[in-house]
Amino acid sequence: MQDRSDLTSARRRRGICAVAELTVEDLTVAYGGARVLNGVSLRVQRGEFVALLGSSGCGKTTLLRAVSGFVPVDGGRITIAGRDVTVAPPERRDTAMVFQSYALWPHMTTAQNIGYGLKLRRWPRPRIADRVAEMLKLLKLDGLGDRNVTQLSGGQRQRVALGRALAVNPEILLLDEPLSNLDARIRMELRHEIRALQQRLGITAVHVTHDREEAMVMADRIVILNAGSIAQVGTPEEVYHRPASRFVASFLGAENVVALVARPTDGALDIAAGPDHDAVRLPVGEGGVHVADGAAGSIAAHFRSEAARLVGSGDAPADMLVLRGRITQTAYPGGRWRYGVMVGATSFLVDDDERRSVGDAVAIAIPPSALHCFPATGTA
Repeated sequence: MQDRSDLTSARRRRGICAVAELTVEDLTVAYGGARVLNGVSLRVQRGEFVALLGSSGCGKTTLLRAVSGFVPVDGGRITIAGRDVTVAPPERRDTAMVFQSYALWPHMTTAQNIGYGLKLRRWPRPRIADRVAEMLKLLKLDGLGDRNVTQLSGGQRQRVALGRALAVNPEILLLDEPLSNLDARIRMELRHEIRALQQRLGITAVHVTHDREEAMVMADRIVILNAGSIAQVGTPEEVYHRPASRFVASFLGAENVVALVARPTDGALDIAAGPDHDAVRLPVGEGGVHVADGAAGSIAAHFRSEAARLVGSGDAPADMLVLRGRITQTAYPGGRWRYGVMVGATSFLVDDDERRSVGDAVAIAIPPSALHCFPATGTA
């Protein structure tokens, strides 16, 4: 009888991806009585790359470890390829984890680390050697098989950890912040390599990260978690351009918030004049203002620093929300200038191409498509 790896190889030769659907239903996890996951439900399609995104303590790593079997659950259900694995031990879930810390055996060579899982599965030596050679070529580690992993760079070690996970043909690949220990250049290089490899193999992958850009670049869909619950699920474009809440808007970079009084009308948003801005009517919908349900009367309008621009106080465009203020801070992070602008009692950050000085009177011009409007009460 063929073992699972033989069947997997056969399916791949026929063009059938050995990938599985992952379903999480109403999952709850608690540590010492403190609830960490609050009824989380999620479905990951076959061959999909999903990023779990959130700040420290939001529950994203706990969710990943619950799926892998390293964390017991208090309620709910986990299925992989239709098989209930909620109480199954890690070795019976057909998942493979790539850890943030690499978790490599320091006394072993690159080849021995990659082949370790196959050795535990009692593969014959010739088959292990063939599979390791395949992984070395796939991960651009040719010629490094006999080198001790302590002699490798951080990027090479992470490739070894990825190779060890992929060597066993897992149904689900789980990535626990695998790039966070690397420098910026290597991190950018590897994020594209991992994504390309996942697409090439067609494997189902779940990736934990706190890096917004990393999630946007790598994932088919992003799951944003907050305090143990899912705040929003969507494609990178959906969560970026149509955040479901004030929390999501702020977490995805729209941290500037201006308090307004506004009234939605047919296809538009009428914003009343305030002490530092004039009344304006802005279009709503595609290419216009994003207005959440219930955003009427007192609203909170979020926008990103790079989405607005600075103009002279007398050059305000009529088709944008324009806030009058004065520059209080300047910085040059590269590419564009970043300014702190005081509008009334509120400070905003705005990026601009032109060099200006502290004390200059300016106006912040915000195009309709850059505004995300929510009810002013609450932060959800």
